[in-house]
Amino acid sequence: MELWLASDHAGFALKAHLCDWLAKQGHIVHDMGPDSDGPTDYPLWVHQLVAALPPGGPGVLLCGSGNGVCITANRYPHIRAAVAWQVEIARLARAHNDANILCLPARFLSPQEAEAIVKAFLETPFEGGRHARRIALINPNPAPHEPA
Repeated sequence: MELWLASDHAGFALKAHLCDWLAKQGHIVHDMGPDSDGPTDYPLWVHQLVAALPPGGPGVLLCGSGNGVCITANRYPHIRAAVAWQVEIARLARAHNDANILCLPARFLSPQEAEAIVKAFLETPFEGGRHARRIALINPNPAPHEPA
């Protein structure tokens, strides 16, 4: 699987860990930045990841709480980003919301917890059905690849 990851300074170390771990799992990993833990602004990295992300993703964004990157990513009509801090939250984000970007709260997760959450996110299919109808109601006339 091909994956895109980005973070801010707070998520840098966990992003680096996940990039290595995912590559060892055989995935093609695109690290969209940053390349250090120096202070940076998360929206810049979110916009860069979204610009590179093919339709449907998947992408992983990290910041201290997961909220900043999630809010920014969800400005794009074709993105459904979800914050997950537990495996079951990640599964539900995929199964019920067809989330294509996983947002992780780096300051609150161990590397092992993050691995389990990412694994669940990547392995869980979208259920469709009533969930597809609800998703269609979110952006009835989306303009692809532009912030709302």
